This record gives sequence, structure tokens and C-alpha cells, in this order.
Amino acid sequence: MSSAASTRPSLSSLPAAPLTLWQQFELEAALRQAMPELIGLRRHIHAHPELSGAEHQTAALVAGELRLLGWDVREGVGRTGVVAELGPAAAPLVALRVDMDALPVEERTGLPFASCHQGLMHACGHDLHTAIGLGVARLLSPLAHRLTARVRLLFQPAEEIAQGAAWMLADGAMEGVQALFGVHVFPSLPVGSIGVRSGSLTAAAGELEVEVLGEGGHGARPHQSTDAIWIAARVVSGLQEAISRRLDALHPVVVSFGKIEGGKAFNVIADHVRLLGTVRCLDTEVHAELPGWIEDTVHAICRGYGGEARVRYRCISPPVHNDPALTELVEEAALALLDRPQVRRLEQPSLGAEDFAELLTAAPGTMFRLGVAGPEGCPPLHNGGFNPDEGAIAVGVQVLTLSLLLWMERRV
Repeated sequence: MSSAASTRPSLSSLPAAPLTLWQQFELEAALRQAMPELIGLRRHIHAHPELSGAEHQTAALVAGELRLLGWDVREGVGRTGVVAELGPAAAPLVALRVDMDALPVEERTGLPFASCHQGLMHACGHDLHTAIGLGVARLLSPLAHRLTARVRLLFQPAEEIAQGAAWMLADGAMEGVQALFGVHVFPSLPVGSIGVRSGSLTAAAGELEVEVLGEGGHGARPHQSTDAIWIAARVVSGLQEAISRRLDALHPVVVSFGKIEGGKAFNVIADHVRLLGTVRCLDTEVHAELPGWIEDTVHAICRGYGGEARVRYRCISPPVHNDPALTELVEEAALALLDRPQVRRLEQPSLGAEDFAELLTAAPGTMFRLGVAGPEGCPPLHNGGFNPDEGAIAVGVQVLTLSLLLWMERRV
């Protein structure tokens, strides 16, 4: 267990009013007892990462653990997803979503439980998310006969490619759900704290592919050809300039190219270059106009330098919009568990994307940020050195379990 695990918040001062279930069933003691196993599960999942849509072993492990705890389990939901339910069949339905997939990132943490698979890593904390979901399942299991709502756990695949939520929606994973909760690790916050934000939490995201078409020729005589690499460079810089001068600065837009392919030899002018990038935007109306605006801008740049272009845009995910009432409920639960300075209201949304937003098309919900930075900090998400503090698992389990119990009482 991480050294920070000893700093898990105590429930000894928990107010009695709305939290009698927590006190009566000694959930703090239950979590303390479960933590070594939850950390062991997290480390096993971390050591055996699986890419989006291939989470077969992770899903099997999750399903087995849930069945042992007495949950009703369905496998193969959204291809490799797992759905589990507990509580009265005819009661109102509340859900929690956690994601399971890893990334094509080479791990360089040096941990004894580092990835066994070269080039694959849980560099976004989904191993912690999965352990947190199993922790919530562990704490709620003894309360099955006393729950006043039915709880559904969604262990989702393929978040990293922004398709898993849509797969689960298509398989009915959100049918009947009245409220949805979610969590994501956040290396900018210290372990033992969380961040909440009502309204916009993450941006809408798109995938952009641009093919620049020129005319090949000898590298010594570029004037006799149309250099696709030169034009592609103008596209990259020209889009950035156009954003700053053609779009409203109060509605930020980010276009980042992460991949470029082109050329066949050092002395041959390239006739074809492929650019692959991402587009992020917080405003849904602006985002809806971006595909056409980008295509017009790219075509104009390429024609201006004698080339042509093919532009393809794919919407990855809408923005996550946190329901105000549910966000307030999570904040209340957190304040019952943590000191006020550990429950932070995030001032700014993130331009990162999260396909949790797809699930919010079926029901209101909220996602909070979970601090994972230890005393020496934490490398950023999607980094080969990403090493979250495991003490965050207990915080996530507590806040989510209590939020679900409060929702049952309040029916927000």
C-alpha cells in the first residue's frame, strides 16, 4: 500500500443526520479491511493492461469479483463491458461508471508491478477506477436488503478511443437509469482531495485528418513541383493563426496535430502528406461549426500554394456537462468525509475529452476529479512515468459510496 494510504480520511466525525447507513453498518471498517485486496487487484490490473476493446481478462476478473459479492452480473455489454446490479428490482435506478482500458504507452515507472506487456500501460488511471468500482461494490454488498434504490455498476471498455460508452448505450446499459456518477484521477490535485465542478467539465472533441496533395519532383528543382510537405507545414501553422484571428477568443478552440506522414526519399519532393490531429472546444455551438470552418480554411491554404486537400472530421465526444444538483450532492458527501480544503471547486473546465458525456445523453450525471499526487507529485496523464498514489482508492470509494447512498435518500 502507498504511504499515503495511512492518510485516508476518518469517518469518526461523520454527522449522523443523513448518513446513518454509513455509521450503522461501519463502512469505514469494511473499507479498511478491503483496502489490501483492492490494492492487490489494482496492481494486478496495472501489470496486465489491455487496450480498448480487448479488455477480456480485466472484464473476466471484474465479473468474477462481483459475482462473489452477490451482484447480478452481465458480461459482454458493449462488447467487453460488464454491468452489475444490486438492490430491489422495482426501485429507482442509480448508476456508477468506471472505465477499464489501457493505452499504447511504454511504462517507465520502475514499479515492481509495472506492465508485463511491452508498449502497453495504464497511463490514465483506469486501473484505479476499476479498483474503486470494485470497492464500491464491496461496501454496498452487505446493504443489499436495505437499499432503497437499485444500483447499477458500469465497467466500461474503450474509453481511450471514445467508443466504449456508445457501445454500452447501444446495448442498453443506461436503460432506466435516473442518475449517473463517475470519477477520474487528476494528477494536479494531491491525494486525499477531490475537485468538483458544476456545468462544463471537459471539452467536445473531434478527430481531424488532412491529406495534402501536391506534385512530386526532384529535390534539386522544387520550382518544377508542388511540395506537399511545404504546404502541410503551412496548414499546421495557418490553422493556428486562423484560430487566433477568425474565431472568438472567448470560446477557445485547440487544434493539435499529433501525426504526420509523407515523402519517400530525401531527394524527392513529396506529392502526398497525411496529417492526423485532434480538435477540442468547450462551446457546443462553436464545435458544431468547426468541421466546415476547418475544411474551408484548409482548402484555401492548399489552393493558395498550388495544392489540393482532402479533409475528414469525426466527432469523438460531446462535452461533459455536470448536473448542478448531482454535483452539489457529491460535494456534500465529500465534505462529510474530508476537510473543506480537500474538497475543491474547480474554476476552469478541461480541454480533455471524456466519453462519459455519451452516457449523459441518457440521464443526468456528474463526474468529479480525484487527487492522486503524492508528496513528490505525479507525472501527467498519458505519460510513461504516471504513478498515482494508491491512497486515492479509499477516497474514491468513500465519496462514491456515500454519494450513492445520499442519492437514494434525496432522489435528486
